[in-house]
Amino acid sequence: MICTNKVKKIITSIIIISLVIISLCGCSNDDDIVYDIYDNSMGYNIIEGESITDNNLFAKDLCVTNGVNKGTERVESQVAGGAILANRATKEINYSQNIFQKMFPASTTKILTALVCVKYANLNDTVTVSQNACNQTSDSSVCGLKPGDRITYRDLLYGLLLRSGNDAAIAIAEGMYGSQEEFAKAMNNEAKLAGATHSNFVNANGLHNDNHYTTVYDMYLLFEAALDYKLIYDIVTTTNYDVAYTDAAGNPVQQKWANTNLYLTNQVRQPIGITVLGGKTGTTNPAGYCLVLLSRNSKNEELISIVYNADCRQNLYYLMNQILDTYGS
Repeated sequence: MICTNKVKKIITSIIIISLVIISLCGCSNDDDIVYDIYDNSMGYNIIEGESITDNNLFAKDLCVTNGVNKGTERVESQVAGGAILANRATKEINYSQNIFQKMFPASTTKILTALVCVKYANLNDTVTVSQNACNQTSDSSVCGLKPGDRITYRDLLYGLLLRSGNDAAIAIAEGMYGSQEEFAKAMNNEAKLAGATHSNFVNANGLHNDNHYTTVYDMYLLFEAALDYKLIYDIVTTTNYDVAYTDAAGNPVQQKWANTNLYLTNQVRQPIGITVLGGKTGTTNPAGYCLVLLSRNSKNEELISIVYNADCRQNLYYLMNQILDTYGS
């Protein structure tokens, strides 16, 4: 029995050694297919260009972070659920607070709505506003559109981002894709293109839904993507807009839409050494008070700062000022 076991062990060892030798010899065979990482990567559109120096890396113009809280001990961070301060010039995150935590975006959702509209709609096309778009609750933020109004996508964008019109958001969604549900599919696709992979959107206006959520960092990515478009940049930095369109009977309608950002209406002091350029507000009971802000410091560096889930409007601007006062210059 002992001898038999020894023979078995010797045979097993010979087989293993033979397999290793065959494997090593196979690696040196000139007929083997060599995997070309760059050739295959280009085939899958992972990289572009003939050499690595020609390629545009996805995050080369973005602030990248591991999500660790940074700077919260020097501000009253407890008044909000999450916040970020990103320097667009240096590509640094100067302040970070729960930036990967799931949160409700409220009307800051409309940044993504605008991005989809600018990218895929003919902005000079006219939309006929539906009854559904105008069917808003009395406390809903609206532009004052009426059923049958005929207005361009371009003008709807001003109503969307300045006045934060829920009616404008639905008019855009229905005009482009027929319904909010179909428009939301385009929103989620666009979010993934921007790298916002921890988000899900079910409507164009940001009214609360438990399945409609994002993170502070995802919204930073979406705002960066939106600011690449001059029209969006121009709208979010505009204080007032005079709009003209026609009603259902073809009569002219004129309105003035004002920005909901209290910095731009001089109702809140601007942070020390900071010039506020614009941004987007948002408020619902579950989301709290939210603000996505674009500003410039004394070094002429552009900053993106976001505060989500503040417990009241006063504390929203108070914390934003603290973050920019402390880490913005």
